Amino acid sequence: MTPSSVGTGVSASPKSSSDRVPVDALSPAPTGGVASAAPRGVDVHPASGLIDILSAMQATAYAWDLESDAISWQANAGQVLGIRNPALLATGSAFQFLIAPEHVRLRQVAISSVKPDASRTGAHYSLQYRITPGGRRSEKSLWIEDHGRCTFDTDGRAQSVQGVLRVVDEQQRAEQRLLYRNDHDELTGQLNRTRLTDAISAVLERAERTAQNCAFLIIAIDNLSVINETFGFAVGDEVIAKIAHLIKGRLRSCDTIGRWSSNKFGVILNDCSQSAMRIAADRFIATVRDATIEAAGCQLSATLSIGGVMLPEQAHNVNQAVGHALMALDKAKARRQEGFIPYEPNASGESRRRRNISLANEVISALDENRMLLALQPIVSMATREASLYECLLRMERPDGVIVSAGEFIAVAEQIGLSRLIDRRTLELSVDILKKHPDIHLSLNVSSLTASDHDWLITLHKLTGGRRQLLQRLTIEITETSVIDDFEVSISFVDMLKELGCRVAIDDFGAGYTSFKNLKMLRVDMVKIDGSFVRNLLAEPTNRVFIKTLVEIAQTFGLETVAEWVADEPTALLLAEFGITHMQGFLFGQPIMASSLPVA
Repeated sequence: MTPSSVGTGVSASPKSSSDRVPVDALSPAPTGGVASAAPRGVDVHPASGLIDILSAMQATAYAWDLESDAISWQANAGQVLGIRNPALLATGSAFQFLIAPEHVRLRQVAISSVKPDASRTGAHYSLQYRITPGGRRSEKSLWIEDHGRCTFDTDGRAQSVQGVLRVVDEQQRAEQRLLYRNDHDELTGQLNRTRLTDAISAVLERAERTAQNCAFLIIAIDNLSVINETFGFAVGDEVIAKIAHLIKGRLRSCDTIGRWSSNKFGVILNDCSQSAMRIAADRFIATVRDATIEAAGCQLSATLSIGGVMLPEQAHNVNQAVGHALMALDKAKARRQEGFIPYEPNASGESRRRRNISLANEVISALDENRMLLALQPIVSMATREASLYECLLRMERPDGVIVSAGEFIAVAEQIGLSRLIDRRTLELSVDILKKHPDIHLSLNVSSLTASDHDWLITLHKLTGGRRQLLQRLTIEITETSVIDDFEVSISFVDMLKELGCRVAIDDFGAGYTSFKNLKMLRVDMVKIDGSFVRNLLAEPTNRVFIKTLVEIAQTFGLETVAEWVADEPTALLLAEFGITHMQGFLFGQPIMASSLPVA
């Protein structure tokens, strides 16, 4: 077995089977020094009495030939490490199975990062890790200090490793505690996210190599936010710790648990089939559901939602394992009841995710390279049938010159948190149009995030210089749903816009449940009726009743009204009969690029 297969990160040309170093790892050596013949070029024969000294220090020495993967040990290795089976120490790959999953990568990195020194004869490494002498299913574990030296050939390729392993005793308790804190979550005592990630990586490597199926679960506490709000975060922390203990108690000794985030745990199930994964998940759910959790004098209950993925069948790296488990967890939580959902590959879903990633990268590039543009669509007055203002519609120009409408990328951009950057760029373009065209009036839609962003208002003031002759020609549209989400913040945002001199409109009115009383409190100037009520106006009597009633109430409050998506003259005439003050739609003009406007 080559070193690359055991993850050291160093490589050498493999020997033929006739060249392999014979290893009888724990049998006494004829010289009384080492347990087997040392690898080529490695001398580990001790001086007289050295084994006694090493044993007194709870230490043993080894020599590892990286080409053959064979390891030779001092004769005391079995006694010091508590390992009776020679095969467990015969090769580097066998010894790796004794190392705790969360520490496999630590050792790999420590050894693979060693570089030859100036003399090209060797270089040292040192680290601590945990081993399970009885194998991964054993309850017993030992902390080991591993100090070694790599030797290299003249080409700088690692040939062998010589080292000393020492069992950490009572005198090193402080170091152990520090190492433990580096590996474990302070609240639950389980692995922290970093070490859990390392453990997933190690399990994936082993599963790929041995074709052994494993599983990774992400477990969420469903009602933790309610517990935090009702009883406080201290009680919530107690619940987290006790649920971790309950789950840990239902694991086999070969399984691993860690805390993934505030209310989520990650669990690795070794040697696990698809049906066994479901059985284990159901066991965790039942254990927590049936338990009474006592915290700060309160008796509480909790439920779990779980998503799981099979390794390596459904994920070949850590990111895939975590991503797929989280996707399954989202589906489990969407059912609004405790339960388990296994990950199921979905070709269309994977295609959609790849497309979303591509779109997100396009949006970021367009923002960086100033390829975001504005198109303008007229909003006409019913009295004159002429444009009284223009709505700013975002467009993205691709590197090949193709113009893409916002509908193709804005949803993805909002999902990855680019709304504020997009709104900032749209504002810059809009103010530039106002400055170049003194007679034009614009309407600008902002996202729900921007509707609570004080920095956006500061930017508006800076870009316009506070000049009311510019600000009075700008109408800011906020969606009805964003108003509903945080009404108090919306009132403050609208008030500041009005103080600056802007007009304010509620966009997509009718899609939510905002009352006219709230509209009056918001002091808006205009409501834009959601186009879904206008599109089938002639064929839908209920839509006609809704719009007619809305217009009558808006007139009572002194609000202007805009009907969106007006596409034909009969619809326009009916809307005029209802008393709509403005209309917008293809009947009155397609959007035109702002760059085509003549400069005054």
